[in-house]
Amino acid sequence: MNRSRIIEAALGEFSRFGYSGATIDKISAAAGMSKSNLLYYFSSKSDVYEAVLEHILDVWLAPLRTLDPEGDPASELAAYIRQKMRMSAERPEASRLFANEVMQGAPQIRDVLEKDLKNLVTEKSKVIEQWIEAGKIRKIVPVHLIFTIWATTQHYADFDSQIRALTGTGLEDPAFFEEAENAVCSLILNGLGLEWPRKQTTS
Repeated sequence: MNRSRIIEAALGEFSRFGYSGATIDKISAAAGMSKSNLLYYFSSKSDVYEAVLEHILDVWLAPLRTLDPEGDPASELAAYIRQKMRMSAERPEASRLFANEVMQGAPQIRDVLEKDLKNLVTEKSKVIEQWIEAGKIRKIVPVHLIFTIWATTQHYADFDSQIRALTGTGLEDPAFFEEAENAVCSLILNGLGLEWPRKQTTS
């Protein structure tokens, strides 16, 4: 419970102030506990930061883990895209923090990326390859399909300011959310030769 409170508070602080601007004092205050209590669970700011990044990655990858090789590709991929879009809508600060870490060379989580993430992507690439071999989707290099889903869905979080400047709204607007979700699903699934039940946009 306390670890979760600390991670949640730290996510907000790191997102607002960056790694250098966030402090143990600020994080402990945001978590509603003393600095000494926080340091009982994490020995340093670096440890807290690494825990936050690992938590973000774990939450993001949960939907990818559910891709079922026996499932209908259109339904499986549409569900994955929709879950990723919801994450961008509900936790944009997490996406931006993670993107910033990766753009700096992922110094805190390189081992996680090269081991846990790589293993999961390899496993789910095999699911996509099974669909290709069965003639269920068009031929594509699976890892590029996964990269494309990440890029398009997380764009709405990472470039929220740009989106608002161009459209005047964001994913918190139900109509815009459904419009964006339908557009991403349509572009990706139609590109794979799949038909899917289009969701109706909010009137």
